[in-house]
Amino acid sequence: MSKAWPKEVEVTLGLDEPEDPEYLRNKAARALGVPAAELALPRLLKRSIDARGGRVRIHFLLGFDEEEQAGEEHNPPREVRGPARVIIVGDGPAGLFCAYELARRGVAATVVERGKPVQPRRRDLKLLNARGGVDPNSNYCFGEGGAGTYSDGKLYTRSHKRGDVRDVLEILVRHGAPANILLDARPHIGSNLLPKVISSMREELESVGIEFRFGTRLVGIELEGQGEARRVVAVKVEDVETQEQSMWPADSVVLATGHSARDVGQLCAALGLDLEVKGFALGVRIEHPQSLINEIQYGKDACHPKLGAASYRVAQEIDGRGVFSFCMCPGGWIVPAHTDTEHLVVNGMSLSKRDSDFANSGLVVQIDVSDMQTLGIDSPLVGFEVQVRAERRAAELGGGQNRAPAIRVTDFLAGRESSTLPKTSYLPGLTAADVGQAVDATGLKLAARLRAALMRFGRNLRGYVTEDAILVGVESRTSSPVRITRDPSSLEAPKAAGLFPTGEGAGYAGGIVSAAVDGLRVAEKVALRQAARS
Repeated sequence: MSKAWPKEVEVTLGLDEPEDPEYLRNKAARALGVPAAELALPRLLKRSIDARGGRVRIHFLLGFDEEEQAGEEHNPPREVRGPARVIIVGDGPAGLFCAYELARRGVAATVVERGKPVQPRRRDLKLLNARGGVDPNSNYCFGEGGAGTYSDGKLYTRSHKRGDVRDVLEILVRHGAPANILLDARPHIGSNLLPKVISSMREELESVGIEFRFGTRLVGIELEGQGEARRVVAVKVEDVETQEQSMWPADSVVLATGHSARDVGQLCAALGLDLEVKGFALGVRIEHPQSLINEIQYGKDACHPKLGAASYRVAQEIDGRGVFSFCMCPGGWIVPAHTDTEHLVVNGMSLSKRDSDFANSGLVVQIDVSDMQTLGIDSPLVGFEVQVRAERRAAELGGGQNRAPAIRVTDFLAGRESSTLPKTSYLPGLTAADVGQAVDATGLKLAARLRAALMRFGRNLRGYVTEDAILVGVESRTSSPVRITRDPSSLEAPKAAGLFPTGEGAGYAGGIVSAAVDGLRVAEKVALRQAARS
């Protein structure tokens, strides 16, 4: 560029305008009031669809900083040497990206995962969707890649660590994720593509010496010393098939076990670690025909070739608590996400094309720490009990074989059970029942807030409240209801030097990208600790 114009420029296009670089440069030039010849061809930094006001537009953020065209230099993992005195517990995004960053720094580590690699894990999910049994260690929550691997692969994050977020996305692209995740305002890989990306990352790490042990569950952490001076010296692990246990020496242990590893929370409590009750959200999953959501969001443009399956976000405050959509899956499926036969949990997923006939979203109610204090349970793990109450009642209402309780939205608002249910994406099948009983089994009267919010959503989005929409219960694993306290500087647990609570299960992330970013941060601290001990 011949002059110092802004590095970034926003432009807006209609659906029928071209999106080629020359046209975008001309739009940017008009926005700046300068000749197009004064600008270089732009880089596309971000693309988002705006359907507000009944007129669909596409917003572009364009980059004009020539010095940044090449991007940052790729920093790959390198061969690690020496014994693996770092144990990473959990092969979800936090654990996997922690291992990746440690390998970049040449630090040996062993990743312990209770579940299976992505391909054999897929077979267990197929059985689960066919009303089969639930493998407590291989399901939608546990296994290679964590809960997000087969439940959509959404990469949207509110994290403000822009450089780290970009690093995470670029690593995913280098391992097979579509390049458009670097541009889309709400990036998404899809449950059909993400497993291949995850296994590619693991294979690269194995090639440089990082070890992965699947079917291996953490059952103990050995600490040495007293009080604040305690430190990690070993972990006890169990083979989930043989139940054979063994002790592994360790200098650093990364707890990246995800939001459903309640046994790890109980283990931390038994060790006397500092735990905090953490607010979370619980509710149901709402499902509509995707064609209806397209019409609500895009109106007359619903069938435009530039527009795929429409998404939405809704939120209302009811009696001082938020009620909001969560993990919205356009063109998706509702899936069984419980981890044992005594409970029933649902979640949502989409494939990369988002081409199913249904749109689903969590519709959840905010639960604050003060709400849980009214239950009279004096434990930092009270949130687990809240979840369990709802999940057990949902299983009872569903009637077994992974069937989920469901009700038409109109019947839920009218206070009656549904005599029939429409078609659904939920493969194990539905049982007509009042899902309000499941959410109210928490003891927190959440159903009334859901009803009040739905009535408001129906006024704001015409057609959202319809007999063709159903509520399916329960959506309870939105985030961890407990936080394992860690030092803000070292990121270690205060009463266990060398123990690093990490990611969503420890209460420090919410979603794939933020968990991955936290894994990168923790890896830096682990590497510093290991260097100081060598």
